[in-house]
Amino acid sequence: MEGRRWKAISVWLAALGILIAGSYLFGRETEEQLLQRIASEQNPVKKAKDEIKLASLKLAQVHEAYAQGQTEAGAKLLDTFVDETKTAWKFLRDSGRKASKQPEGFRELDISLRENVRSLQDLGPAVSYFDRTPITNAEQELEKTRSEVLHALFPEGASRNRKGPPPPQTTTTPASSPDMR
Repeated sequence: MEGRRWKAISVWLAALGILIAGSYLFGRETEEQLLQRIASEQNPVKKAKDEIKLASLKLAQVHEAYAQGQTEAGAKLLDTFVDETKTAWKFLRDSGRKASKQPEGFRELDISLRENVRSLQDLGPAVSYFDRTPITNAEQELEKTRSEVLHALFPEGASRNRKGPPPPQTTTTPASSPDMR
């Protein structure tokens, strides 16, 4: 009796696992679907968001290629991933929207860039030292793009978002003025 109960429970758990996995895969967009939507979309913000999704899909492929030891394929996919990210930034930049007033799309790109840099930093130690150059280059490109996005989002305060102390404030008092000597 106990054996049947455990067998029935294990069958139900297996069926539940298959349903959950199937619903996850069903909700996930494919590369072809994203490419079609990007090609037909007129709204630059929606287009950029789809490019961000496509870049994330490419980053997952990068991780998979490096995990399988396919460093050359991983490096090519890294180039495609960086290009997709830059394309999203180009769509937003060319949209004519002011990021500080209408941040939709710009925020998503900033968040994505931050997460993707961390993901590449996590990937680095798992890859041979001699094969890390494309990863490091991609990190640098993403950081450069993120700096541009942050400057667009925060035009006056962009320099405060960088690492390091703020620039020193210089004020002239009447006692320190060169004319007073």
